Amino acid sequence: MKNLCLILFYLSPFLSFSQSGIGQIRGVLIDSLTTKPIPFATVALKTADNKLITGVTTKENGDFQFEKIVVGAYKLEISFVGYRTKLLDSIRITTEKSWIDLGQIKLVVDTRNLKEVAVVGQKALVEDKGDRLVYNAEKDATNTGGTAADVLRKVPMLTVDLDGNLKMRGSGNIKVLVNGKPSSIMARNLADALKQMPANIIKSVEVITSPGAKYDAEGSAGVINIITKKAIQGTNGTVNLTGGNLNRSIGGNLTVKGKKLGVAISLNGDQFRGIGETSSTRTALTNGIPTSMLKQSTFRDNTGTSGYGELSVDYDPDTTNRINFSANAWGGTFPNNSTLDSRLTDIQGNVVQAYHRDIQFRNPFGNTEFNLGWTKSFKKPGRELSVLTQYARMPDNYYYTIQQTGIESTIPTYLERSTNLSRNNEYTFQTDYIHPLTARTKHDTLSFKLEAGAKSILRNIGSEYVIEQATTGLEQDYRIDPNRSSEFTYSQRVTSGYASMKMDSKRKWNLTAGVRLENTSIQGDFVTTQSRFSNQYQNLIPSFTLAKTFHNKHTVKVNYTQRISRPMIWYLNPYKNYSDPKNVQTGNPFLNPELTHATEVSYSTFGKEGSSFNAALFWRQTNNSIEWLTTVDAQGTALSAPQNIGRNASYGANMSVTLQPNKQTNISLNTELTYVDLTSVALNQRTSGWVWSVGPNASYKLPKDFTLQANGYVNSGWISLQSRNSGWYYYGLSAKKELMDKKITLTLNLNNPFNRSNRQTGEQFAPTFTAQNTSLFVNRSVRLTLSYKFGQMSSGGKQSKKISNDDGRR
Repeated sequence: MKNLCLILFYLSPFLSFSQSGIGQIRGVLIDSLTTKPIPFATVALKTADNKLITGVTTKENGDFQFEKIVVGAYKLEISFVGYRTKLLDSIRITTEKSWIDLGQIKLVVDTRNLKEVAVVGQKALVEDKGDRLVYNAEKDATNTGGTAADVLRKVPMLTVDLDGNLKMRGSGNIKVLVNGKPSSIMARNLADALKQMPANIIKSVEVITSPGAKYDAEGSAGVINIITKKAIQGTNGTVNLTGGNLNRSIGGNLTVKGKKLGVAISLNGDQFRGIGETSSTRTALTNGIPTSMLKQSTFRDNTGTSGYGELSVDYDPDTTNRINFSANAWGGTFPNNSTLDSRLTDIQGNVVQAYHRDIQFRNPFGNTEFNLGWTKSFKKPGRELSVLTQYARMPDNYYYTIQQTGIESTIPTYLERSTNLSRNNEYTFQTDYIHPLTARTKHDTLSFKLEAGAKSILRNIGSEYVIEQATTGLEQDYRIDPNRSSEFTYSQRVTSGYASMKMDSKRKWNLTAGVRLENTSIQGDFVTTQSRFSNQYQNLIPSFTLAKTFHNKHTVKVNYTQRISRPMIWYLNPYKNYSDPKNVQTGNPFLNPELTHATEVSYSTFGKEGSSFNAALFWRQTNNSIEWLTTVDAQGTALSAPQNIGRNASYGANMSVTLQPNKQTNISLNTELTYVDLTSVALNQRTSGWVWSVGPNASYKLPKDFTLQANGYVNSGWISLQSRNSGWYYYGLSAKKELMDKKITLTLNLNNPFNRSNRQTGEQFAPTFTAQNTSLFVNRSVRLTLSYKFGQMSSGGKQSKKISNDDGRR
């Protein structure tokens, strides 16, 4: 690692354009029809005799700039996919005229269809976009045919354990968006959702550690935005088919884009198989003295099925207006069937209770969402007004049945079944306005972007649950248990407004500052017991980022923000899961929101051929931190529920290095080191320690469109207030072959080929118990993916805007 860093720093002076001179050239690139800025276009600076000197890419606002140019005559060649190349000549730098402002430069759309695009070089696997870190998943061959969990394991600052649980810098309080929108599936059961989302549809993953004022204030650790692949304009589509021992999927998309009207359809279905087993030993304590011992073992082998479909329609009545409508549905079922052997003994070893349980647990889920929006652009590049609306319906139901027998018997002695019907209807209205400004001084040029907006979200949530039992073991003797059945309703309204300003200077200073005001109103009703509660609070959330770029490639950045985390129905629902009567889980309707302070100092640089280096030091403190806590009673029964524990502080550093020694080779390494400190004054507990992770990745492109890739990951484990877990690892190999002018792609992936499973150990500790557990996860897999592209392609056009409820659900 030290050598890699030294290589980057020693090479950086030779990779930059460092002519000494007095001249400067700047301009702004815009679309000739829409007058909107064109970001990421290539601007090449050439001599009068057409020799290339250097080049830059335009910023998000279309701005570009060359500095320290020697006296002489020059040309500019501007190019971007989908536009006609533009050549500007007769540009002369003299001692009298050393600063040239070309103003707005218009590019004309090239309406010809693209038959073949030759790509020179390749996009870096990890990119620093200023306010976010981007992992380009589509460039990683080992992702093909896998799941979202496989993708996120390779993203800097993120860790995904063997069971799919996601954390960012040691915190699980993360907002996960899909294309800038919330997903109820991601929010409700993130681990299961990541296993069911196909990696084939993921284009990139954005990690936003310090979201600005325009983002909802939810999510103490930050925001993750999963960007799915969108078809290029024209009439075109793709079909993907994956077969394997743990993953299977089929999907595709079709896009038809006319002059004003565009229609896109996407359909995907997948299956994921999960195999694992767990054994645990727990000792109950009373005043520190052991009173009983519980030994349990479970086994599970389940296959979940899910599907996703989306229809989107975009209509452009003219060059400055866009109306967009979309409807999507995501649903399926992921069973969690298992067998459980349980033996409870007293401290002398006498058996108090012993039984075997066959548990059938299913969780059909769904999400239906409708978006309708209007976006108005103006002649001034970057000025924009949008009005967006959204309705989402998210049913979420649980069912389980239990058959209990003796350890060595097949005759049922006890039956139980449970139904929990949960619903969430969500209504959102949002309006945003963006206004750019430019100010010039004698020594500098300042570009401003002012943003303001308002938003209102109303959520109506309900849960009805019933538990029935037959103590005789006979079906006809089922009776409702009134002590474990109830009805709960909950409503939440979040009203917010924000204002922010972003300033870019010609001298490469960048300042973003904003403030967001959110008002939250909550009402809950335990219908069965006729008891109610309500709460209302306001939060003023500031955000601040200051960055300076040196020599067009070295950027130093410092930022600070606050975040708030409101507990939602998945944490508040008082439904108790008794599928394992010795380990009962329930929600807590009286939770308070978390408030997090986050500060970060970072450095990033990049070189030619895609090499990059990103490093950050961070500090995060969460007050009223929510943790799942467990207590054990005298009968050896554990009750787990979320509680506000007190303070959760994290201090650490992360680093990402990408090297591309040549056009064929890509090497990257992601590392993180964090010190976690959790303190609860009320519980008189404190847990602290270091956690770390390392993730290497390497790919090599052979002749004849053949690519080999290898990746790995090692993690030290996690720490919570009541537990510590051992680390885990994984590794993978892949081979990809492109055929028929790259219309067909075959990818073979091998994951953990030399180890059938990973084993993880852990320990729990609290005043009422101590416990040790061992978990085994089967993760050796092989999969083969076939991808086929068809149709004509052309580029250009506008991007539709949609609601982004990144305050989402926890």
